[in-house]
Amino acid sequence: MKVLVETSARHVHVTDEVLEVLFGKGAALTCKKELSQPGQFAAMERIDIVGPKGEIKNVSILGPTRSATQVELALTDARKIGIAAPIRESGNIEGTPGCKLVGPKGEYEIPCGVIAAKRHIHFTPEDAKSLGVQDKQIVSVKIDTDERSLVFGDVVVRVSEKFATAMHIDTDESNAACCAGTVYGEIIL
Repeated sequence: MKVLVETSARHVHVTDEVLEVLFGKGAALTCKKELSQPGQFAAMERIDIVGPKGEIKNVSILGPTRSATQVELALTDARKIGIAAPIRESGNIEGTPGCKLVGPKGEYEIPCGVIAAKRHIHFTPEDAKSLGVQDKQIVSVKIDTDERSLVFGDVVVRVSEKFATAMHIDTDESNAACCAGTVYGEIIL
């Protein structure tokens, strides 16, 4: 039971309202690169993230815009700028810390939305069925790399017709397993 493992670098999801504050009236995201998940893309537009102890410059915005603004950082990034980011599934931002977002036309203080994304596997319904996993199931994934093989526990399964099958880990996790290039992991139930 192998699955493609992708490293998800720090990024931001924004609402239309926040996008206009940061980039000006009528602003729209411009696709720079399509991502593996259908309809998702890295935008040309980039912003700075400011926390109590510092900032991270030139951070990618992922499109399309969303119904809530969310900042996804590795725990190392969050600590660097003084934010105690909880590990959460994407979209679960209630009660999380906020930060300031800075664009070329303005700034926006989000009251919540900074998280370290919980490691997860996106599955198509067909792939989930063939591998015998269900939505919200927790699995482990073994990644074999030269001198840094690692088993990731607490990996949440996410199943939707809107997904392409791939596991997402953040840069801290990717570095811990020495992931480079195309990497596959073995699902352990």
